[in-house]
Amino acid sequence: MSELNPMSGETLDLTRENIEKLKDLFPEILTENQIDFEKLRLILGDEVNDHPEKYSFTWNGKQNAIKLAQQPSTGTLRPNKEKSKNWDTTENLYIEGDNLEVLKLLQKSYAGKIKVIYIDPPYNTGNDFVYKDNFKDNIRNYFEQTGQVDSEGERLSTNPESSGRFHTDWLNMMYPRLVLSKKLLTDGGVIFISIDDHELTQLKMIADQIYGEQNLLGIISTVNNLKGRSDEEFFATSNEFLLCYTKDRKNAVINGLEPGDEYKNEFKYSDSISNYKEVGLKKTGKNSLRADRPNMYYPIYYNPKNKDISLTKHSEEYIEILPEIKGKDGRWRWGKETFLEKKDTELVVKKTQNGNWNVYVKMRDLVDGKPRTIRPKTTWIDPNYDSGNGTKLLQELLGNINTFDNPKPIDYIKDILRVSTDKDSLILDFFAGSSTTAHATMELNSEDGGDRKFIMVQLPEPLKKDSAAFKEGYINISDISQERIDRAGDKVLNESNISNDKIDIGFKVFELDTSNIQKWNVDSVNLEETLFSMANNFIEGRSHADIVYEVLLKLGLDLNTPFEENIVDGSTVYDIALGNVYVVLGENITQEVANYIADKQKEYENENPSVVFNDNGFVNDNEKLNSIEILKNNGFNEEQLMSI
Repeated sequence: MSELNPMSGETLDLTRENIEKLKDLFPEILTENQIDFEKLRLILGDEVNDHPEKYSFTWNGKQNAIKLAQQPSTGTLRPNKEKSKNWDTTENLYIEGDNLEVLKLLQKSYAGKIKVIYIDPPYNTGNDFVYKDNFKDNIRNYFEQTGQVDSEGERLSTNPESSGRFHTDWLNMMYPRLVLSKKLLTDGGVIFISIDDHELTQLKMIADQIYGEQNLLGIISTVNNLKGRSDEEFFATSNEFLLCYTKDRKNAVINGLEPGDEYKNEFKYSDSISNYKEVGLKKTGKNSLRADRPNMYYPIYYNPKNKDISLTKHSEEYIEILPEIKGKDGRWRWGKETFLEKKDTELVVKKTQNGNWNVYVKMRDLVDGKPRTIRPKTTWIDPNYDSGNGTKLLQELLGNINTFDNPKPIDYIKDILRVSTDKDSLILDFFAGSSTTAHATMELNSEDGGDRKFIMVQLPEPLKKDSAAFKEGYINISDISQERIDRAGDKVLNESNISNDKIDIGFKVFELDTSNIQKWNVDSVNLEETLFSMANNFIEGRSHADIVYEVLLKLGLDLNTPFEENIVDGSTVYDIALGNVYVVLGENITQEVANYIADKQKEYENENPSVVFNDNGFVNDNEKLNSIEILKNNGFNEEQLMSI
């Protein structure tokens, strides 16, 4: 009898993917379908470093941290419409769960789609938590960490400096998460990581290993306390750091920032076109000599009487001006072609105090009709970045239920997004905390008409039972975080001139959980009991929507993929992405379902669509066999007929 192909319940296998990449690059290293590392060493030649003494950064547990990033997850994300806002229209996501497992679950659907990642991880000050991942079963570990099941193991806890594994525990937490984050970025995508001096050195070392030293775009020092913390022993600390890496430096773009009033005041001259300031046409700094660009060394002639600027000395009244640097031949910034094109409107010639003549370019305050931006510096100083502003804003939004210490100021996050996003970028924050990143995304969209989307990921860390928030009915950190997005979205909409349908202030909530599919949750300890319960393919209490979203993730479709529900001969058929995928659920599946799908395929004419059946749902084996044959006869690829 024909059989359906069992669908895999695991996330992307990064180890297998890396092996396949090696095979594609070096097919000659295969021996009986196994990698021959001796051959690989020969191919790589001198690039292999096998000396016992070599530069490296390692720590106790690093090998397990690497394995943990590569270990597939069998978990899923379950939709929670009750907690969501504007479910039917929003494309923003809020995911409750351990970010390690969530990042694994996002690998197939969101690889290469995230433009910007911003994270504000625990700084490892000794007061914030650093929890240990469980290499064997991280989903169960997640439930234990968040108090959802009883356990004799460790729960969320602080990481005191007296611990012998102070840096080690933090590194083991961060390393696999950063490994998984890289794959999600677009080729030119960037990640920003906030940190203070406790783990700055360690963070840079592991980020260099994961992203590559060459892909470090900058280390920004942010002044977040102008007065400084006077209780420090030696220096009053007034800053923290922001590390910025890209996936591929060749494709990275950092946008300019709008200048402040001090910079704008530099444009003190004006003509019929705009305000401008004068910048020397003579090149300075690196590559500024004639030898560097010989074709950009030439005489310019100027007539002080009629203000004519020329490449030709038309009369004795013209003064020759050459680009000289400390007695050496320099060069101009422009070649002759650009000079001739722009000399009449964009150049000014002036006599200096020592009697020499200089040529200046008019740097205008407007570019293409918009205010000129400036390249971001590596020191960010703005009173709005003060950490107290983040707390003040949250207090205004949440009042008594605010439980976050030193949340990031919204203007700081908005500037990060300004320099790194396009108007339609997808933004990820997998240490969401109070969700300042979501708030900043919505507010920035309201200011520039953008359509940026966010994905927030936050561990639902239980609230203390004596906290004001808990007494108000909030159970965990995620509850407060979602409340902040809800109230912030309403505030943004009320203060904006943009219509309701032009700005997305909603969010879909998903919750990390074990798979909905029984066989993907096989427990080797209770194997007999697990196998006995498999008469039903699905976990008790799971909905059809739960199962459909799991199929989306496992097939690599994003969580905003549209689908519609249809009842066919007593079974439920989910038409996903206009017939690219069908999911068939129910306990009485007949060949009428296959006929329905075949007719739909004639309407859509999709290439290589997939059909996923509840394997135990067919009325009998004949109906199953006939269904498979009907679909095959109507152009469906046998490999794309799957079962769960």
